[in-house]
Amino acid sequence: MASQRQWYRFISKIPGQTYLWLAILIFGASGAVTRKLTEIGSQNLIDGRNPISLCNVLFVGNLCALMVLIMIYGQQWNKAALRQISRQDWLIMTVVAILSGAIAPGLIFQALALTEVNNVILIGRLEPPLILALSVWLLRERVNLWEIIGAIAAFVGVTLTILLQLPGQSMMNIGGFNLGIGEFLAAIGAVAITMSTVISKKYLSRIPLGIYNIFRTALGTVIFFFSALVLYSSDHFMDVFSPFLWQWMLVYSVVIIVLGQSFWLKGLRDSTVSMASLVGSFTPIAGILAAYIILGEAPTLAQYIGGSLILVGIFLSQVGIWRQNRRRVTPDEVKSPPAQQEIEAEMGFKGI
Repeated sequence: MASQRQWYRFISKIPGQTYLWLAILIFGASGAVTRKLTEIGSQNLIDGRNPISLCNVLFVGNLCALMVLIMIYGQQWNKAALRQISRQDWLIMTVVAILSGAIAPGLIFQALALTEVNNVILIGRLEPPLILALSVWLLRERVNLWEIIGAIAAFVGVTLTILLQLPGQSMMNIGGFNLGIGEFLAAIGAVAITMSTVISKKYLSRIPLGIYNIFRTALGTVIFFFSALVLYSSDHFMDVFSPFLWQWMLVYSVVIIVLGQSFWLKGLRDSTVSMASLVGSFTPIAGILAAYIILGEAPTLAQYIGGSLILVGIFLSQVGIWRQNRRRVTPDEVKSPPAQQEIEAEMGFKGI
């Protein structure tokens, strides 16, 4: 008992920023780990099928994430809290769950199957400038010049990353430009997350974070499952109970989902919006390093050019956020769905 108390004392003394950094390292590696798992599955086919398909990884991963969220936030699902949520709130949360819990992850996982991990990571940086632009336009939010310049730099960087890609097999022509299908799907996924974030900022600021997260994950998982059945037939999830799949998903869920989500949520509880935003902005760097270490995927010239501009945009945006928060008497805390979603939008893909 004494050693247990000492362990709890030790855990309680760890700063919230430490948990955030650990989560960022894990989330940054999620894209490379996901791709690596599908490669392992392709080398161990079952009747010609890959048991570790991206759809299986997303579906099982969401189930594991849901269990983690229930363990952490389950107590928020009580009658008193649920009675305060109106029918309009449930309807809006349903729309947000469809966008950010089903459509966006499905598009991003499909993009991972068609293009390099680094492209998915960098194109995911389309979310922050779009959120900023829509927040100013629709929500009448005030932003400073640093954030505007940073958003423009990031947007230009993403655009160059897409347009400077070398011609490949999975290409499509849009408005005279040859675009990779994977890059296009990643961009549409970023737009879906942007829409869900702006909707959350406008309508869901009063919803408890636990109720929001559990509902979004649960409904998003259900909608994704039935959508995949309609689009790909019932055979698509035939190997979802394969021992080989669950053997590797146990590793994926424990490291990426359980540890990653637990560290992230623990860090958010003890951190401010500005701190979480700053740490989250390093996710693309962690992702690119992980893609090189795990997959041997070195950045291309297009990724170097676009990524450099994106990093400049991240730096300028963080300067703007720091200057804005310095004027506030009390720091904002991450206690609402809009705050957490906006931070997660800056991070990009994080495994689920």
